[in-house]
Amino acid sequence: MKTKLVLASGSASRRRLLEAAGVPFETVPAAVDEDEVKEAMKAEGADAFEVAEALAELKAQRVSPRFPGALVLGADQMLVCEGAWFDKPADLAGAAEHLRRLSGRPHHLLTVLCLLRDGSRIWHHRDRAELTMRPLGAAAIQSYLAEVGEAALSSVGAYQLEGRGIQLFTSISGDFFGILGLPLLPLLDMLRNHGVIPE
Repeated sequence: MKTKLVLASGSASRRRLLEAAGVPFETVPAAVDEDEVKEAMKAEGADAFEVAEALAELKAQRVSPRFPGALVLGADQMLVCEGAWFDKPADLAGAAEHLRRLSGRPHHLLTVLCLLRDGSRIWHHRDRAELTMRPLGAAAIQSYLAEVGEAALSSVGAYQLEGRGIQLFTSISGDFFGILGLPLLPLLDMLRNHGVIPE
């Protein structure tokens, strides 16, 4: 009998990646006040990786009691540019401000996965990618946002590399799947080891 996998995330990108990889799973988004956790941990001096790990585990913890024996996957991603943490933009004006601040600068995407079974963490993985955005003028930002529209609000950096957003960059270093929010290769290895997908 296969082990059940539950994705404790509402991320459309993570769902698409698992589906495309042929992984059977159920999606149950976790109710977590991410802003509250980030503010509290930042006040305590936590770094961005620690916050992402705490949020990934908290999401899985919220869902795990409802699925005894299942693997519950929590994930979180933080964008850091010159020491500042970025959240998903609330509107297109916020997306434009994100892009203005990232323009011409390198930034890091920090992604953490946590797998829990019956409330206990059995595995976690940290991934770091560095991306450098090309210098963008106001006209280029407005043109980009006019083309992608509300999709810019679904990611922390206001871009999707799998679409028009790739045109914003001069260099990218790191795991492409990790940048999309789900480092697939280490995750798939773990899922094979636990009987979610065949060896």
